[in-house]
Amino acid sequence: MTATGATDIGMQRKQNQDDFRVELHYELDQALLMVCDGMGGARAGDIASEMAADLFSDSFSRRRKPGMSLDYMHAVMLEALTETNSVIYRKSCEDVNCSGMGTTIVAASIDGDDAMIMNVGDSRAYIIRGEKIERITNDHSVAEEMVRRGELTPEQAKTYPAKNYITRAVGTSDTAEPEFYTVSLLEEDRILLCSDGLTNMLDDEEILSVVKSCTDVSECCNELILMANRQGGTDNITVVLYHHKMM
Repeated sequence: MTATGATDIGMQRKQNQDDFRVELHYELDQALLMVCDGMGGARAGDIASEMAADLFSDSFSRRRKPGMSLDYMHAVMLEALTETNSVIYRKSCEDVNCSGMGTTIVAASIDGDDAMIMNVGDSRAYIIRGEKIERITNDHSVAEEMVRRGELTPEQAKTYPAKNYITRAVGTSDTAEPEFYTVSLLEEDRILLCSDGLTNMLDDEEILSVVKSCTDVSECCNELILMANRQGGTDNITVVLYHHKMM
């Protein structure tokens, strides 16, 4: 297995409020991947995303063990999220400079051929298998919820004025509401995590084309960011890419 990540401020923002983590444990055949996209403008969105990445990783690592089942990974990720949300929310309540801050999170725990994916907000996870790309996660956003209710088409959602308004986040209330997804990995599968700074600029087929054309994960991440910036780079852009190879 190989994995890496990259982040970029983009072409129009003055601050990068994204963060990511990539942890590979070759001796256990395990990986933990994460992307967080902070919010709050001047009110410490960058602090929220960094706290979420650090806190979630630390909590998960304390409970990591060899041969984790999907049920165990689910429980550990949920507990890590609960702890992370509590700390960030408390800081936002106690520190006036951090009032209202929050962050999205999308994380993948991988043990052997099993992957447990979790998200809160509109940062996404994809699986790329052969010639196909498939989104794993649902966006927790106003636009996507309107699509699910049949009030917008997917094409209309791309230009809907409130498309970037998220309906769930970490640290904005005393509870966080994640969704979980399971994936059985095959040889050569790739898991891609990203902030909406990538998916607002590139559609799924453009992402697939870049990943298929690259020779390694670092090249893929850098090329995806470069392409997103070429097409406007209206937000911070973060990409984590995992390549599944049998040990």
